[in-house]
Amino acid sequence: MAQKKPFALRIDEKMMKAVEKWAADEFRSTNGQLEWLIHDALKKAGRLPKKNQQNQSDNDSG
Repeated sequence: MAQKKPFALRIDEKMMKAVEKWAADEFRSTNGQLEWLIHDALKKAGRLPKKNQQNQSDNDSG
């Protein structure tokens, strides 16, 4: 599994509340929801390395 790098994020309070609600609706932590959002955006934009894209596709199908 890839090593995770911590970082600070400054985000508008209303936007954060929306992310927290969305995370709760999908039974994820707020951090997990943000990771999923970023990963999904990178995947859709074709910005993920090919190896990571293939591994995630394999995980999504099962």
